[in-house]
Amino acid sequence: MKKFRKVLDGLTTSSPVNAGGSPACGSAAGTPTAAPTPRELDIQETLMSEHFQICKTVRHGFPYQPTALTFDPVQKILAIGSRSGGVRILGRPGVDCFCQHESGAAVLQLQFLINEGALVTACADDTLHLWNLRQRRPAILHSLKFNRERITFCHLPFQSKWLYVGTERGNTHIVNVESFILSGYVIMWNKAIELSTKTHPGPIVHLSDSPKDEGKLLIGFESGTIVMWDLRSKRADFRIYYDEAIHSVSWHHEGRQFMCSHSDGSLSMWNLRNTAKPFQVTFPHGKSQRDGRKESCKPILKVEYKTCRNSESFVIFSGGLSYDKAGRRPTLTIMHGKAITVLEMDHPIVEFLVLCETPYLNEVQEPYAAVVLLEKDLIVVDLTQSSFPIFENPYPMDIHESPVTCTAYFADCPPDIIPVLYSIGAKHKKTGYSHKEWPVSGGTWTVGSQSYPEIIITGHADGSIKFWDATAITLQMLYKLKTSKVFEKPKGSETARGAELVEEDPYAVQMVSWCPQSRIFCVVGISAHIILYCFSRHDSNTAITSLEVRLQCEVEDVISPSDTENAVCLMDAGGHSPQPPSPRGNTPDGARDGARDSIPCLKVKDRVIRMPPGYQAELVVQLLWVDGEPPQQITSLDLNSAYGLLALGNCNGLVVVDYLQKTIILCMTTLELYGSADPFQRLTRSPRKNRQSTSEFCMRGLSNFYSDSKKRIRTSYQSLTELSDNQVSLDQERSKSPTSDHVNGHCTSPTSQACPPGRPRVPGGPEGPRLARRGPGRPPFRKAQSAACMEVSLPVSFLTEESRENSFSRSRSSSVSSIDRDTKEAVTTLHFAESYGRRSDVLPAPCLWVGTSLGLVLIVPMSIPTDEQERMEEPVTIAPTSTVLMLKGSVLRFSFLDCTGGLIHSPHEAWRDTHAPDDPERPRRRRLVNFSPCFSQEAGGDGHLAVVCSERQAKVFFMPSQACLYVHNITESSFVLRADVVAISNISNSVCLACFCANGHIMILSLPSLRPLLDVHYLPLTDMRIARTFCFTNGGQALYLSSPTEIQRITYSQEMCDNLQEMLGELFTPTDTPEAQNRGFLKGFFGGNTQTFDREELYSVLMTQRRVCPIVGEAAAGKASRSLAQHIPGQGSVEGVRAAAGGAVGELARARIALDERGQRLGELEERTALMMASAETFSKHAHELMLKCKDKKWYQF
Repeated sequence: MKKFRKVLDGLTTSSPVNAGGSPACGSAAGTPTAAPTPRELDIQETLMSEHFQICKTVRHGFPYQPTALTFDPVQKILAIGSRSGGVRILGRPGVDCFCQHESGAAVLQLQFLINEGALVTACADDTLHLWNLRQRRPAILHSLKFNRERITFCHLPFQSKWLYVGTERGNTHIVNVESFILSGYVIMWNKAIELSTKTHPGPIVHLSDSPKDEGKLLIGFESGTIVMWDLRSKRADFRIYYDEAIHSVSWHHEGRQFMCSHSDGSLSMWNLRNTAKPFQVTFPHGKSQRDGRKESCKPILKVEYKTCRNSESFVIFSGGLSYDKAGRRPTLTIMHGKAITVLEMDHPIVEFLVLCETPYLNEVQEPYAAVVLLEKDLIVVDLTQSSFPIFENPYPMDIHESPVTCTAYFADCPPDIIPVLYSIGAKHKKTGYSHKEWPVSGGTWTVGSQSYPEIIITGHADGSIKFWDATAITLQMLYKLKTSKVFEKPKGSETARGAELVEEDPYAVQMVSWCPQSRIFCVVGISAHIILYCFSRHDSNTAITSLEVRLQCEVEDVISPSDTENAVCLMDAGGHSPQPPSPRGNTPDGARDGARDSIPCLKVKDRVIRMPPGYQAELVVQLLWVDGEPPQQITSLDLNSAYGLLALGNCNGLVVVDYLQKTIILCMTTLELYGSADPFQRLTRSPRKNRQSTSEFCMRGLSNFYSDSKKRIRTSYQSLTELSDNQVSLDQERSKSPTSDHVNGHCTSPTSQACPPGRPRVPGGPEGPRLARRGPGRPPFRKAQSAACMEVSLPVSFLTEESRENSFSRSRSSSVSSIDRDTKEAVTTLHFAESYGRRSDVLPAPCLWVGTSLGLVLIVPMSIPTDEQERMEEPVTIAPTSTVLMLKGSVLRFSFLDCTGGLIHSPHEAWRDTHAPDDPERPRRRRLVNFSPCFSQEAGGDGHLAVVCSERQAKVFFMPSQACLYVHNITESSFVLRADVVAISNISNSVCLACFCANGHIMILSLPSLRPLLDVHYLPLTDMRIARTFCFTNGGQALYLSSPTEIQRITYSQEMCDNLQEMLGELFTPTDTPEAQNRGFLKGFFGGNTQTFDREELYSVLMTQRRVCPIVGEAAAGKASRSLAQHIPGQGSVEGVRAAAGGAVGELARARIALDERGQRLGELEERTALMMASAETFSKHAHELMLKCKDKKWYQF
């Protein structure tokens, strides 16, 4: 506990020292206040440094750029490898684990040690890794790095500890998976092929042991050569030389024949009795031409040959379609007897597996499902039904269905909101899925002790909104909302132009604001529009009200005298996003450029429409085009359900909307809000021709380079694999201005001011007619900026030295020199709260706090009628005051604390269903929570603390005196991207300020003293995706988009880190391995039984570490070359676990693992002991009866 005391008597805000080196904080006059203030502020802070620790919790979504797939048929868990070195292991819902190779090398192949709780990964850096899955967080036990050869294929036979590794040179090595030591037994390529062969057979593409004889290894080379190698005699049984390249091989379970897939789209069947030629060659999709030849087909990349006991065999393969039609979708073909079914996929196939009832390759397989890994999806096909339906995927694999553009995270939501959203969303689910249970059902998972409702909201490029249930580190979609249904679709002559608009995402979501208590939801779109939704359980037929706002800074050329010679293009604070699309007005095409004025970008439906239960649109606010200029994008938003108000801001000014009366009550430029309290001296001028000439120069420059980048820009959403993940060096990041940094032409500061996309900051050009834009009067950059992609950068040659200085090297501090160049001041954050608008206020009242890009804070008091009827009839009055507070950098966040350090929640309205049937006995009235004046009298009469955080600085003010109590400079070399005031736990006063900086640091500051509690370099900012999606929430949690398809959740709470083990699922569960089928006497007598051999004797090497020296094995295999591969002990090895775990926790974990492994044996032992005890008791009873019977008898009576 630490007590902070601050004497408030005599403190004034007119001194620059109180502002931490910045201009005066407070009113322009700087007069002391007469407001009542406590003489002493006592706040006991409970949070300490030991309460915080950064830790990743779970990753959701589809693995980005997948490369490999494998399945454990006994444990029933699935593993997916990715190009970035990640491995996702999936089981039943809730069992989802992410592992990452430190090297970041792509995963080439995965192999489970079936029912052993281990996984082998082969990576592109020619390293094998052994993962231990018998712990909730898998770790690497061993690694083996190949130095002179490249790994191309791996094979691990069932119930074997010897791993076959094929290389690019055509050699086959053998590795002991227990010790990860290379055996001396090597199958060299020149020994495998005939000596007369003059060409190299190519890399190894297939390895498998014969189902009939484990001592025979089938080796497939890329060139078409197939070798059956006798492991005992170390020679080849037969060799096959085929003309076409081989992609895969699959055995018949009896081991007498196998099937190969080839590069010409053919399938060949081979019989071991006659290997001179295939006994069957088929082109499944090749049609016969007139000359008798088969038409050319695409390669069949993989084939699976599986047998059934009561039906025809399955032949399943990918690829093989003919080249006659371009643009065909990727396909998976299922041949069952004479029936051929072609399943078209939405994305290219990466890998597929066939799931069978038995893990033994020498038994009838009985396939029941096919797992297909696509580039952007994972599907499972039910093979037991003739229609081959797919299973409903229980994992959140469709986060990237449309690129994610924004995220929001809400913890500790009202408990009834999740069931309501789920019940509404369940009505719109797709049908036609298989009725069987999801086949990937391994592992165990239970809800942990710490469980509270959590919701994640994602906004997407197509205008859709998804609500996700994130409770207990799981993720399940609850409800999907499509904002595009509010607007009209293009008709008639605008069909072609409308199709282009759809492609360019005019409905893309920029930000969202949600009040869980009142269930009011607000969406900001890229076309400078806001949609307000209300939740209802009943459908309704209503018309959507549309408000159009003309928000334009007429005094646009607000500059200092020093810059009268260099006017620059103006930019909104959301400069990293493209401009909105052109409107769909009725203006003729030829007059669009000159007559586009006072029209919105999109057209709202102007008729009564039926809205299903769920979120229903009530109001649309659209910014209008002004003088041929598109509206600037919205940079800030806040709504308050108790006030019934909605506020929005951009670089032109501020708008306040009364959504209850559906009217605009305030529309002012930022400069007009200051009045006489503007702390800077500014000079205004308004020569229109200068602005026009500047625009002309910008457009001329864009037209020069647009043709080169047109293709890249227009195709940025065609494939997520094309989304750029460019890395930016830290040195380059630090060399730029902390508040005006750019990455690839983007302003990485979410609140910085620069030119709109497609409008570089350059000096004014010569006057002349406006250049023609792309299409009739449309700005070139209109595509939505996904949180997963980055835009094309402006050519360096296009920018002059002066423009580069203005665009990339300016500092936006609160000094006058900064104001000289920043011609527009953007509204960067808004917050409705019960506060004090003036120093003389005695009680708090509804206020709007406004933060700008220049670090200024304005407090706007409001007068709101308290009576419900008066609220709907009388207007809300707003009177901007002269209250101005100042910080360094753009203002990011507001929050409020009471005099005890507790968080003050904003007033809100309890939810009411406005479309429910009327009940005369229970009229629907507004029920307000924490709304003045009752709230003010009870909780706010003694004042409160205002927490303000900017890109550089955090301050705590006491209201209403506006005295600055605490100041902390967060960073000097970087800037804050995201800041939130959050509550860590249910402990009183557990409120802190969480910040994420552009240099990758996560910082936690105590409140109100702003003491640094945590500063960890966690995640360097490498692209805009992280900057746009990172967000904190209560409970010590945060999230960000780690890849275009995945959401990474983290925690900064030590308590949650300690409890994370019990929240995660168990990947390995002790399970009996199925017994092999008894093949019978007659089948074994005629040679049907599988022949086994001792691999240990054949492959063992001298292992001095274990003091084992199998002389026979050493003689048979020899020693492996030390320079060929290097063994690297992993951190998850037994020694590493002992060193890292240590103490009672480690001992308990090891005891639990040992108990799980021996549980079944102990159970059997207990049963046998019970039987023995029962037998002993019976024997004792009979012995006692016999003793009593013979006790009194004489010896001669026997």
